[in-house]
Amino acid sequence: MGARILIAEDEPFIVESLSFLLSREGHEVDAVDTGSEALRAVQRRRPDLLLLDIMLPETNGFDVLRRLRAAPGLEELPVMVLTAKGQEADRKRMMELGADDFVTKPFSNRDLLARVASLLGAAARPAG
Repeated sequence: MGARILIAEDEPFIVESLSFLLSREGHEVDAVDTGSEALRAVQRRRPDLLLLDIMLPETNGFDVLRRLRAAPGLEELPVMVLTAKGQEADRKRMMELGADDFVTKPFSNRDLLARVASLLGAAARPAG
């Protein structure tokens, strides 16, 4: 059985592409299209990994990540940020807020799947 992955992305084509790729790998995939929904879905569904777009309606990715890292029990949730090319300042800010990895849009399917596998593997290993 694969992992539970939540996609927080407001571009339907990207959601469809990510859902297809991750489902094909055996993961259970849910998607939301606003930052507010992402926060509620993480609390409700407790995913194993969050794929988080920076530019989301209602609550942006910066605020979502900041609130997740401050929430008891969610500080260690692996978060992969989806970012457009050339957003180096955003990337730096997300790392400071606690992002675990980045994928630049448009992304390579192989690279994305390798990064997802790496984050899920790291989350499954005991600390220490």
